[in-house]
Amino acid sequence: MANKPDIVLKRVYEPASDKDGYRVLIDRLWPRGVSRERAAIDAWEKQLAPSTELRRWFDHKPERWEEFRRRYGDELTAHTAELAALRQQARQRRLTLVYASRERHYTHAVILKQCLEEAPEETNPPNSSPCMMAEFPEYNGLPPAPPRSPKKPDKTKPPYKTTPAASARIRIQSI
Repeated sequence: MANKPDIVLKRVYEPASDKDGYRVLIDRLWPRGVSRERAAIDAWEKQLAPSTELRRWFDHKPERWEEFRRRYGDELTAHTAELAALRQQARQRRLTLVYASRERHYTHAVILKQCLEEAPEETNPPNSSPCMMAEFPEYNGLPPAPPRSPKKPDKTKPPYKTTPAASARIRIQSI
């Protein structure tokens, strides 16, 4: 019997740890402001990230989550070899999927983790989907995400700082 995969999620902005095991960056774009040394990744699997079109369409909007899960699951069907290699890594030692998004519930990392945990390569026939979510889109193994509250402007601070000279320039320009 094969070992159960040991997979965790971690933001790239969190410090790397010895407990992380094999760290894989799963974003298509390199995270802003993070050096390769600070990221401390062992591999960068760009091809496992959602396509640029899908990522832009989704835009981390909760109301698009279910459709995003379905479309991303469909995209993952083209990467059976990469998924099998990551599952193998996860059986040998801890696999940390590293991503940049601030969002912890509505991110492709959650979907990829589920895909790697749910579809062991031994049970997949050669022509089946590498991710069971593509076959069972109604399945959601995650607890419900907390509702997002709309961002409200901070009314305690003015939107910008004005000085008497700046006010005078604004008045002159509007004449």
